[in-house]
Amino acid sequence: MTSDPLLQPYQLKHLTLKNRLMITSHEPAYPEDGMPKDRYRAYHAERARAGVALTMTAGSASVARDSPPVFNNILAWKDEVVGWMKQLADECHEHDCAVMIQLTHLGRRTRWDKADWLPVVSSSHEREPSHRAFPKKAEDWDISRIIEDYADAAERMKAAGLDGIELQAYGHLMDQFWSPLTNDLDGDYGGSLDNRLRFTFETLTAIRERVGPDFIVGVRYTGDEDLPGGLTKEDGLQISHRLKDCGMVDFLNVVKGHIDTDAGLTDVIPVQGMRSAPHLDFAGEIRAATQFPTFHAAKIQDVATARHAVASGKLDMVGMTRAHMADPHIVAKIMRGEEERIRPCVGANYCLDRIYQGGMALCLHNPATGRELEQPHEIAEAETRRRVVIVGAGPAGLEAARVAAERGHEVIVHEAADDPGGQIRLTAQTDRRKEMIQLIQWRLNECERMGVTFHFNSFADEAIVLAHDPDVIIVATGGLPHTEVLDEGDALVVSAWDILSGDAQPGANVLIYDDAGDYAALQAAEKIAATGARVEIMTRDRSFAPEVMAMSLTPSMRELQKHDVTFTVTWKLDAVRREGNALRAVIGSDYGGVTRERHVDQVVVNHGTRPLDDIYFDLCPGSTNLGEVDYEALVEGRSQEVARNERGSYQLFRIGDAVAARNTHAAIYDALRLCKVL
Repeated sequence: MTSDPLLQPYQLKHLTLKNRLMITSHEPAYPEDGMPKDRYRAYHAERARAGVALTMTAGSASVARDSPPVFNNILAWKDEVVGWMKQLADECHEHDCAVMIQLTHLGRRTRWDKADWLPVVSSSHEREPSHRAFPKKAEDWDISRIIEDYADAAERMKAAGLDGIELQAYGHLMDQFWSPLTNDLDGDYGGSLDNRLRFTFETLTAIRERVGPDFIVGVRYTGDEDLPGGLTKEDGLQISHRLKDCGMVDFLNVVKGHIDTDAGLTDVIPVQGMRSAPHLDFAGEIRAATQFPTFHAAKIQDVATARHAVASGKLDMVGMTRAHMADPHIVAKIMRGEEERIRPCVGANYCLDRIYQGGMALCLHNPATGRELEQPHEIAEAETRRRVVIVGAGPAGLEAARVAAERGHEVIVHEAADDPGGQIRLTAQTDRRKEMIQLIQWRLNECERMGVTFHFNSFADEAIVLAHDPDVIIVATGGLPHTEVLDEGDALVVSAWDILSGDAQPGANVLIYDDAGDYAALQAAEKIAATGARVEIMTRDRSFAPEVMAMSLTPSMRELQKHDVTFTVTWKLDAVRREGNALRAVIGSDYGGVTRERHVDQVVVNHGTRPLDDIYFDLCPGSTNLGEVDYEALVEGRSQEVARNERGSYQLFRIGDAVAARNTHAAIYDALRLCKVL
């Protein structure tokens, strides 16, 4: 038997969990009509099949009509959820994986103009900054109704065959009652801590009456709001003891902080550039004080930290939720002795940022996550071995090389630079984004393990590529920054790339015109501002850096605000003119009729990239498909069979930014779905 702490079983009441790794409750926004249908089931089943002991579904499954989801959550208040949850639970149980679900009423953490347009309800009229809705103050009949809603939802989950439920109490209705910042009720449910906890314990009582004493019930809650006037660590310890002592709770799932703002949410669920496992010691203190089953997750993205959390006695079960989005086979790889092959979570937070903007969770690093019905996590070997030549070793080229090699093909890669990585190498030069280089390093390691041949410092032209006598050529050359966006003065500006690479030194009074809304402008601003320069970032958009999204924007905003960077929206750069040793920037507006000027010594333009595609067009005439892609086949997962040129001797494709400026996920996804059927 293994001595690995992570692989030891854990007894939770009557339930034996086969190891100490779990996926905590989260909502990837995969439901259809509020139900966890095939996509949802496939996502959890993939991780169950790979060996995780416990998968918790549905961060914030809604128990009531007046708790409308804001990012496509499961509707646990509908009876039809039972059948769908039963299918999910049954499939995970086939792999000896326990299944639970998180139930909640969002309270003020939603909007009144969603779903049925019912009033938002809370324990005060205080608005949540993130969702901006002013709630009604709960009346006694609201409280009674919602308690019954919780009990009904719990009963449905027991009927579905789940192993247990978890109640959500951080930022949602339950702990809105707990916190003095969000509870100004009079009477039995307001005032003292006992009164503020009354709603929770009445809810637990109602749930136990429905599900009995054996069904597992836990609470995921904040043990310290870390807000002036809010719940303190001492309050959290009292609450922890009361949850344990009530006899109705089987485990504690502890977090620290508050989620009513983007910055607060990001501190609870840290992103790239923030400290790993920042609340692990805090959770360990709760466990030490209560001697009660304690779970926790917050940027525990590597196996070593997870192993330490269990071995040191800080946790009983350790959550690696985003890590399992990056690699669903973590447990299987540990058990096979292949820990070094685990695809690392790089903290890019593309998953959560997308759901908070209305999309479904996708992993920047792993395009098969959330697409288990269409895309493989493990690549099948091809029947016929072919020679595949790839030009470019950025994320798209390396993913193409990895997948083609997994197929069993001979793979040759040419890269003009002396190292792989493309734009990722520039991105990773910002200290807080250095984790991004793992996107490259993991793929490089996998390619080298499979015998891919690399030629660095090789600016491949048509002759070099064709000398390999290829069957397939994939152009993944990326793009170059495009700055020719002005009516006058294009030659007077530099690109964000120029700043990041060091090709241009920061000025002292700098205007950054961001017409792409992505990371490059932010990173250039951070580098320039760190020198003490005056920096203004301007965009014609109504919002700032829309491609970066809320949680990932938080660390950058903290850095930029510290340096007093100015943010200007709804204005656009029209022209730049030389004025002695300085520059005069002419500012206009899409709304028309106004002009402004800025006097600066440097203008930086961020306007995305244009494809570096000369070699692609050079190679087109000799290809069988003339570069054409059958989009129907690509989407449906079939091989490319386009034949447009009888004299052609190879198939030719281009992927990533060599096609058009998009993002890293798009580049990797291009490579996976093209090469998985080569």
